[in-house]
Amino acid sequence: MPAQIPAPVTLTGRHVTLVPLTMDHAEDLFAAGGGDDEVWRWQGGPTPQSQDELGMTMRDLLDEAERGTYVPYAVIHRASGRAVGWTSFLDISASDERLEIGWTWYGRAFWRSPVNTETKLLLMTYAFEELGMGRVQLKTDHMNHRSQEAIARLGAQREGVLRRHRRRHDGTWRDTVYFSLLAEDWPEAKKRLGARL
Repeated sequence: MPAQIPAPVTLTGRHVTLVPLTMDHAEDLFAAGGGDDEVWRWQGGPTPQSQDELGMTMRDLLDEAERGTYVPYAVIHRASGRAVGWTSFLDISASDERLEIGWTWYGRAFWRSPVNTETKLLLMTYAFEELGMGRVQLKTDHMNHRSQEAIARLGAQREGVLRRHRRRHDGTWRDTVYFSLLAEDWPEAKKRLGARL
């Protein structure tokens, strides 16, 4: 039986709650990471310098969600009740039992905190255990070493590099590093992630 397509559901952990992304999150999200070049450095577009600019980027993502190509979530920091970043499911194929977790960012105050670990734990638990996915992939710019280290800490295996894969917004070309977890990797990865939290 093929896997199921992810729905815009709410996923709740101890540190974060993932809720369907809406324009209502724009104010919190701009406060968390708007105007911060380091947060947006690897996101594929210019740093939003105003809430309106961030709103335009959000509308693009929500338009993709309407077309069924993305399922975006706001990451809500439970202690503050505020949105501190977003993440998405994309490149979804139920028949191939695979999807990607991507277009993820958090405000810098939440880097190297439980936020990313628990966000990925919630998304992968949903993907493997509720949707029946056999593969979850993640990718990043070959120059984004911080992201590569964070993905490796999740227990994902580095698979390879697609050379000259995408043009960056500044016109330069990026190589893309791919990682994945398979259904058979998930039980051990889930234990490690739970222990890290």
